[in-house]
Amino acid sequence: MEWKRWYLDVILVPLALVMMLCYHIYLSFMVRTHPFSTLLGINSRGRRIWICSMIKENQKMNILAVQTLRNIVMGATLMATTCVLLCAGLAAVLSSTYSIKKPLNDAVFGAHGDFAITIKYLTILTIFIFSFFFHSLSIRFLNQVAILVNIPNLDTNPSSGCFSLTSEHVSEMFEKGIFLNTVGNRLFYTGFSLMLWIFGPILVFFCVMVMVLVLYNLDFVTSNNNKEKQRVVDCRRASSDLNS
Repeated sequence: MEWKRWYLDVILVPLALVMMLCYHIYLSFMVRTHPFSTLLGINSRGRRIWICSMIKENQKMNILAVQTLRNIVMGATLMATTCVLLCAGLAAVLSSTYSIKKPLNDAVFGAHGDFAITIKYLTILTIFIFSFFFHSLSIRFLNQVAILVNIPNLDTNPSSGCFSLTSEHVSEMFEKGIFLNTVGNRLFYTGFSLMLWIFGPILVFFCVMVMVLVLYNLDFVTSNNNKEKQRVVDCRRASSDLNS
């Protein structure tokens, strides 16, 4: 391996991955400390309120609860199936006797030898495998929530007897399922960006940089938007009413 062929891959690709990782660490910190400044924090409070309202009005809302959870499970299933298909395609390329690097030798910046191609495809394959893993775990939790949310009298004297189940437990399971689904989606986005690595590390760096900017605009509430401010206020009121 010559350094003049690998220096772009060694510098730009890890830098892009660190950029994505640092953004999500910052996002996680903001969700924990200032939840109402992020859409993830606002939606999390809203989901807890929704679970409690579905349990309280179980006789009237049971069909709505199951259909809503089914739609979320279908979305996670679609993403998991897509990851499996991409993994199968990448595995087929890796096991193929055809050398795909031949038509790309003159068009790719950075390393493009046999070892480089193997590293690229194995990295992308690993990302999609982990994305499938998190989506499958999310489906498991959401299926359990679909059962528990329809248990009658869930919060009636939960401390009596040997069986204790509260709406808070169901909310925690629901949040875990949504969290795993979100992690799977973000890994899928990262794997999609890394697929451009086949054509060189420069495209990966710029794609991740653009994706971080797009995700920032989608994940955070803008301070100068009156509608977003009103939604934050309404969510805070609903959360305080739920806690009281």
